[in-house]
Amino acid sequence: MPLPEPVPDIRSLDLLRSVAELGSIRQAALRHGISQPAASVRLRALEGILNVELLDRSRGRAQLTSAGVAVVQWAGNVLEQMRELVLATQALEVAGHTHLRIAASLTVAEYLVPGWLSHLRSSDPELIVSLEMGNSHHVVQVIESGGADLGFVEGVHAPRALTSRVVQSDDLVVVVAPSHPWARRRLTVAASDLAATPLVVREPGSGTREVLDDALAAHGLSVNVQVELASTTAIKSAVASGAGPGILSKLAVESEVREGRLVAVEVADLPLERRVRAVWFKSVALSASARRLMRQINASSVPGS
Repeated sequence: MPLPEPVPDIRSLDLLRSVAELGSIRQAALRHGISQPAASVRLRALEGILNVELLDRSRGRAQLTSAGVAVVQWAGNVLEQMRELVLATQALEVAGHTHLRIAASLTVAEYLVPGWLSHLRSSDPELIVSLEMGNSHHVVQVIESGGADLGFVEGVHAPRALTSRVVQSDDLVVVVAPSHPWARRRLTVAASDLAATPLVVREPGSGTREVLDDALAAHGLSVNVQVELASTTAIKSAVASGAGPGILSKLAVESEVREGRLVAVEVADLPLERRVRAVWFKSVALSASARRLMRQINASSVPGS
């Protein structure tokens, strides 16, 4: 069945996602190698095609509207499938070259895998790498089905059916918009207050949600869900727009907290520690390229991190 017209431009959707991640059209334009006026034209054209206002430009700095947050979330799968298509066709074009298939949770794929692969490519420039992204539960399923050679997941518990190895820590943090009352509190927030507050959280099956659920359950508490979103970008945008506190990876919010677009809030007696694990099928030996990647990750990790 043909796609309904008009069809939005894939590069414009990717640009909108960068605006959500970086917080400004100027920074997004720099990332995509175009001028800010050209980026603005693309985004206005996208709004025209979709017939919705994606960005609020009234306060001098473009912020995603609620419709914009939704579009970024919906476009996430489309963009990642396009990325997979490009990687797969590149693999077809370079017949006979080594191919490493990786599956990674969203946070790991966005904030850790690019640096790992950059080092790997420098030692083996002809290596073809394909990357599949999803939550930690999805990554485990991909590895179990033989769809990838090596996976990376986060969470409290190691998958029992797979061989696993901790490669890095990545703790969670509660973040709020600068206008939120918690942003002005000098004392820590109690775990009971966090549980009583409607939160913007990841979906069940994600490593982030597993850590939060387990930490609150240890206090006899449970999550009060305001909204569940399947991507870090969507949660950051929702929190920044005032939807409520969110729980995300420290890696994912580092720049936003540093620049004051989000405020990190300490929660008393609620450890939100999690580990990034490499996972692979127990009965299958890692390939030479996968072993080389693991060695490079281990060499770059800080002891005790």
